Amino acid sequence: MSLPFLPFALPEIGQEEIDEVVDTLKSGWMTTGPKTARFEKEFAQFLGVPHALAVNSGTAGLHLALEAIGVGPGDKVVTSPYTFTASAEVIRYLGADPVFVDIDPKTFNLDPVKLEALVSRLGDRALPAVKAILPVHFGGQACEMESITKLSRDYGLKVVEDAAHALPCTTNGQTIGTVGDATVFSFYVTKPLATGEGGMITVRSDEVANRIKVMRLHGINHDVWDRYRSAKPNWFYQVVAPGFKYNMTDIMAAIGIHQLRKVARFQQRRDWIAQQYTEAFSDLPISTPKGVRPGDKHAWHLYVIQLDLKELQITRDEFIEKMAEKGIGTSVHFIPLHIQPYWRDRYAFKPEDYPVALDCYQRAVSLPIYSKMTDDDVARVILAVHDILNGSV
Repeated sequence: MSLPFLPFALPEIGQEEIDEVVDTLKSGWMTTGPKTARFEKEFAQFLGVPHALAVNSGTAGLHLALEAIGVGPGDKVVTSPYTFTASAEVIRYLGADPVFVDIDPKTFNLDPVKLEALVSRLGDRALPAVKAILPVHFGGQACEMESITKLSRDYGLKVVEDAAHALPCTTNGQTIGTVGDATVFSFYVTKPLATGEGGMITVRSDEVANRIKVMRLHGINHDVWDRYRSAKPNWFYQVVAPGFKYNMTDIMAAIGIHQLRKVARFQQRRDWIAQQYTEAFSDLPISTPKGVRPGDKHAWHLYVIQLDLKELQITRDEFIEKMAEKGIGTSVHFIPLHIQPYWRDRYAFKPEDYPVALDCYQRAVSLPIYSKMTDDDVARVILAVHDILNGSV
């Protein structure tokens, strides 16, 4: 009897989320309303930040955060080529250009030495055009934020963090979401906190928070929720900017409220799975993810192995196919942006421009790692990896 297919990712949704959604539907308030306000308040308290602003996607959050700090036409934002295209496309939304820095092969995060070299070179030549750094906390492991924040201070740059993978996560004892000028989380269905779609922006500045509030819903200077819940006539509003339609619905927030209460448990389960993988794969011709410094927390959104193709008789793609034959889903994170047609053609990139990102991509496979996995599921993945690789040495 064959085992059922084990998907690469699944959200863990309980009865609490279902009941909260039903309550929302019965309330008659389905769009942005009391549940969204409650989710924002509880999220801000969870991270210990003054402002948490809910949006309908992490992409929307990055766009709003960059707009709010003043990124515009002609500006440059330094980021990673080893990420999903959303991290860079939002820069283009604003008429600005991404400047890529190659990655550290152990963490897949921005290489801090290369980042400093690039920023200092751009700073000497064209500082006014360099507006911000957009670090991506790959897989749930924090970037070297100490060096990034120092660079931002030295060169007068803003820092907008892509924390789509990084909840909960810490760097040098500091929680991601409290470090940069703005931090953006994603609540896409595969993420550590899942509402189907959705995201959250955390900021410290009242000015930046107010700008985001205005721009996330058509540039209106008055919360729609406030206008419609008032028992007194409260219909008047003003459009003060050409804003966007990026608000979160109460249906999404209803799920998020209960996901947030479970997010620490989810992380602990993923951390345990990561430990099982790392111990089990120690004798195989692969590289496993680098651990965090003592006392810090890795969100473990992804567990990415890198195959030693010189030692193996199969390619990365063949490995993925063999895992699928064994009924186990995998993925690849990520196809570097500089070899994607839009970015390659617009900026005349060559594959060798970012050699570490290219090499990591060619050898990378993401294994299942999510809280709904049973111990048997984990053992099944470990056995499959061993069977395939031991037969290919």
